[in-house]
Amino acid sequence: MTAEEIIAALNMQRHPEGGWYTETFRDEAGGERGHSTAIYYLLEAGETSHWHRVHDAVEIWHHYAGAPLALSLSKDGSDEETLTLGPDILAGERPQGIVPAGWWQSARSLGAFTLVGCTVAPGFTFSAFEMAPPGWKPQA
Repeated sequence: MTAEEIIAALNMQRHPEGGWYTETFRDEAGGERGHSTAIYYLLEAGETSHWHRVHDAVEIWHHYAGAPLALSLSKDGSDEETLTLGPDILAGERPQGIVPAGWWQSARSLGAFTLVGCTVAPGFTFSAFEMAPPGWKPQA
């Protein structure tokens, strides 16, 4: 399985932060925004998602296939921590990672590609999404 095959099979499109995505679920019971949403998200080798945050929603990342994913987080733009999402639990990888509302985040594949899912509650809207300025990174 290659990144190109997955992108085609899941009918993915480019995401503004980088990588590829497709929305798979929007809970209609929560009105236009929905109580929650879910996407598939794929990063190819050498791709890094631009630092961004969702102001008012929690995001849960789920590892599905491919290489582990480095998920970098920053609560306030100064301290930074990195979670490694992947299947090797005994080596410290986790199949799931949580990004609290308002926290900065960036991700990169640690191999040829990584396929993850992201669940957002309340549902994702681009109006609550903020990309950091070009070149921004947390300052220790």
